[in-house]
Amino acid sequence: MHAKTDSEVTSLAPSSPNRPVYYVQSPSRDSHDGEKTTNSFHSTPILSPMGSPGRHSRDSSSTRYSGSLKPGSQKSSNGSRRHQHHRKGEKGWKEFDAIEEEGLLDEEGGYKGIPRRCYLLAFIVGFFVLFTFFALILWGASRNQKPIVTVKSITFDKFMIQAGSDNSGVGTEMVNMNSTVKLIFHNTGTFFGVHVSSTTLDLSFSELTVASGTINKFYQSRKGQRQITVILRGSNIPLYGGGANLSSQNGKPVLPVPLTLKFVIRARAYVLGRLVKPKFLRRVQCSVVMDPKKMNVAVSLKNNCTYN
Repeated sequence: MHAKTDSEVTSLAPSSPNRPVYYVQSPSRDSHDGEKTTNSFHSTPILSPMGSPGRHSRDSSSTRYSGSLKPGSQKSSNGSRRHQHHRKGEKGWKEFDAIEEEGLLDEEGGYKGIPRRCYLLAFIVGFFVLFTFFALILWGASRNQKPIVTVKSITFDKFMIQAGSDNSGVGTEMVNMNSTVKLIFHNTGTFFGVHVSSTTLDLSFSELTVASGTINKFYQSRKGQRQITVILRGSNIPLYGGGANLSSQNGKPVLPVPLTLKFVIRARAYVLGRLVKPKFLRRVQCSVVMDPKKMNVAVSLKNNCTYN
């Protein structure tokens, strides 16, 4: 076959539709003298494998020509594939987001699924724990602020010894006396007041109570103090065997008479309503000497008392 140009090959292909021919184009070799010649294509017809024009050849040819003559269709095909791939990817992301949201909803649902009564119970328990802790702090702080009791003096107004008999008719020495005791109560509490009461103030001789008195209940504000005056009286108190040790003249003792004063001061504070109620006890014991020469004179007891 004679060498033909590209235009001739292109023009021949569609002119013979009944007999498809494949052309193999090969460039001519360069001359041995180094000179370059123009490229020429040798076209060699190749018949279909069946020896006759068949559908396979037509399909191959049409496929080849369609691939070469319609690049836009390939682009559109590639574009549709990308669009499908993009839609698939978008669908995958949506599915992933849906799964993630379902997981979050499940977690939130599990968290929100706790019954409200559990929250209420936890709140009540936590409140009581904190309240108890706070109450213990207040109780401990208040326990260190004990009230102070100081007995200042005692004054004997009357002290008489005379013969008599008790309720059963037994004859013995009898004592009649009056005395006045002064003391100071000081509340050291910085954030609470106290309610104060006491036991009976007993003035005794040889384990026998010869006079007694009481302190009226009162309230003392924080950081406050007051002076308390208590009258101790004894009327026809039998001494029995103890009276033998007392010498008297005209009903009055001749020698000093040793006595003992005992009582207990009670104070209660109400901190945080009536929930925290610290209690304080002060046991007081004083050694007293009744001197007949110092009647109606205040005798200091500042250094003669013990406080527990």
